[in-house]
Amino acid sequence: MRNVFYILLSLFLFQTVNATTIYVGTAYPIKKIKQAIAIAKDGDTIIVTSGIYKEGNIVINKKIVFIGKNFPIIDGQKKYEVLSIKADSVLVQGIKIIRSGFAALEDPCGIKVYNKQYVRIFDNYLQDNFFGIYLQNSTNCIIKGNTIIAFGKEEQLIGNGIHCWKSDNLQIVANNVRGHRDGIYFEFVTNSVIWRNISEKNIRYGLHFMFSNDDSYISNLFKNNGAGVAVMFSKSLKMFNNTFEENWGDSAYGLLLKEISDGYIFNNHFIKNTAAIYMEGTSRIKMEKNVFESNGWAIKVQASCMDNELVSNNFLGNTFDISTNGSLVLNTFNSNYWDKYEGYDLDKNGTGDVPYHPLSLFAVLTEKNPSSMLLFRSFMITLLDKSEKVLPSITPDNFIDNTPLMKSLPL
Repeated sequence: MRNVFYILLSLFLFQTVNATTIYVGTAYPIKKIKQAIAIAKDGDTIIVTSGIYKEGNIVINKKIVFIGKNFPIIDGQKKYEVLSIKADSVLVQGIKIIRSGFAALEDPCGIKVYNKQYVRIFDNYLQDNFFGIYLQNSTNCIIKGNTIIAFGKEEQLIGNGIHCWKSDNLQIVANNVRGHRDGIYFEFVTNSVIWRNISEKNIRYGLHFMFSNDDSYISNLFKNNGAGVAVMFSKSLKMFNNTFEENWGDSAYGLLLKEISDGYIFNNHFIKNTAAIYMEGTSRIKMEKNVFESNGWAIKVQASCMDNELVSNNFLGNTFDISTNGSLVLNTFNSNYWDKYEGYDLDKNGTGDVPYHPLSLFAVLTEKNPSSMLLFRSFMITLLDKSEKVLPSITPDNFIDNTPLMKSLPL
């Protein structure tokens, strides 16, 4: 065993000692990036100096370090996929990549990784590309610190900022994405994390999950996207410390959960969304210590949802706290703070002495007949809501929080 270790160490040191650095630029013998890649060997470093490089599709097919000095520009001229990575263990850092081609069937990208592993894409600037960064059937890759900007007007005419398909163990960290169809897109991606990204002003979704299990997204900002964030047909997800803000529109949500099971939504902030969370076909989700503030609807729970638990959340200044299209109560609400609660606490234990009914009559009427919103804040609707809370007749009488908090939680 010791002999094997020494052999591997010797091979590593041999590769390190024999690795060379190749400079590309007008001041150096190598003027073209493709020329540098052609003469490079596995383990070499290519440093591209400042300038504008128009070389069509550049393919990295060797295990190299590819670094830009002072952000050289690689221009796809609206014709080509700019940078194609077809080798393992490649690092791309400090490059400005602009103007990829457009083709709806081929999905040309600023940077695309083809079926590889241990690729790192750090601190690049991508602008005006059809797709920004695309990982296809890749594992153990990191996309970190990139700025990805597009100027899409219609979702059919622009791709996604970060697009990941059929991949495993990815890290998407501290990227800034805006102006694409979806900011970040996962399909058939497992055991991956999306952390500290900003995804804003995208045409459709800030984040779009499809058929992706055992993933986490943590401490991200999703703001002012066309339809918010959508998580669909997935299970075992963790969503911690994210902010969903100002996602407005007829079909916009802070967070859409469709056919999701076994998840944990903890310590997120939902602020000024049409609907903070819309749940359909969702089961065994625990929502704990989240803040729902100034939304149209805090949570819309469809009748197909069951075995979900909402505990220790703050509901502040929402038009409707809860809405549903069903009469069965298959989810539980415990120890939440509701700013509309008008109960009392005679024993001073911090929880109300009478249960709270978060589902208002007007919310039920609006769900069945949206045009009834014209009567919002009218005297008659206020009177009906208060009567319904005293003697429930239309809203389910067991749709309650038995231990409503008297004070908001410090979240």
